[in-house]
Amino acid sequence: MTPTTRTRTQVAVVGGGPAGLLLTHLLARAGIESVVLEVRTRREIEETHRAGILEQESVDVLVESGVSDRVLRDGYRHDGIELAFGGVSHRVDFQGLVGASTQLYPQTDVFVDLADARARDGGDVRFGVSDVSVHDIESDTPRVLFTDADGTAVELVADVVVGADGSRSHCRAQVPEASRQQYFREYPFAWFGILTEAPPSAPELIYNHSPAGFALISSRTETLQRMYFQCDPSEDVDDWSDDRIWSELQGRLGANGYTLKEGPITSRSVLPFRSFVQEPMHHGRLVLAGDAAHTVPPTGAKGLNLALADVRVLAEELERVIAKGDPAPLETYSERALARVWKTQHFSYWMTTMLHTLPDASPFDVRRQEGELALISSSTAGSTYLAEAYTGWPGAR
Repeated sequence: MTPTTRTRTQVAVVGGGPAGLLLTHLLARAGIESVVLEVRTRREIEETHRAGILEQESVDVLVESGVSDRVLRDGYRHDGIELAFGGVSHRVDFQGLVGASTQLYPQTDVFVDLADARARDGGDVRFGVSDVSVHDIESDTPRVLFTDADGTAVELVADVVVGADGSRSHCRAQVPEASRQQYFREYPFAWFGILTEAPPSAPELIYNHSPAGFALISSRTETLQRMYFQCDPSEDVDDWSDDRIWSELQGRLGANGYTLKEGPITSRSVLPFRSFVQEPMHHGRLVLAGDAAHTVPPTGAKGLNLALADVRVLAEELERVIAKGDPAPLETYSERALARVWKTQHFSYWMTTMLHTLPDASPFDVRRQEGELALISSSTAGSTYLAEAYTGWPGAR
């Protein structure tokens, strides 16, 4: 592509999801110019249903940075979760154990709040771009080439390029193989997820373990609920009627004393997942944030929160980069972010392996899991660890 328009900014952000938008918002508050490039349209992002549990620090950064207080008005505070297994349910009391809570607030709404804030503040956010490519990341003037939504070819020159372009990141691939280390773990199961028009079945999330497999009962609003059950990654959604889905969910939850409130199923999908980390989270003048650098299983509700924690740290370090003209703080960002990433990877892996049934699990394996769940739910120390990790470790260390 031969650029016809050449422009400059201090920070080029590739990816206009919540991570990219929060970063550019924080940078603007610090007086740093940035441009956000996103291949999807705003409408496409708004219509994609994603996670909905926010840690307290995620809520705080949205409110205290002036994005929106809608998260407090329209969200639902959860002071605990239910661990259901062995025929009964056990509540983990976040407030009583660690004095913290989470907020039920869909990721779609987080995106809308951030996009509205950038529009309100005159931010340069370009949705619907194409042909995005990153160049010269080892130079002092990295470049991003792209085609704007109106068809104009653009060369964007920056001091730093941030890859916040999700789990299929183009930016991540620009780091030379010799300069990166990638860590993977694939899981032999997936989630069958549904949205249903029904009232909530419980006031807080239910993490349900049964011999038939894991299930999670979550919520979106007073009239729209999100539910999942463990399935094979090759499962075909077309093989599942509404009646079959409800029978599966009711059977798994009924084993632990719950009866779900049913309604029309408006969406269904199979969600495979994995654990992934790329180290370091920077190379030259390129830095990675959010799913571009790491993904976690959804069991611990950490993906969005970890991305927002990344950009809180990155915004601080970019202020130092821009002020000094020295990229050294990008290494500090990587070290600080990775410390939290690996704690989060452990917690997400632990929750996943404790609650899901492995395809080749023996009766011993199932009973051992029940013993672990009993230990966590009956021990103040065990429950405190779960509560502290689930609600978020203080400080974006």
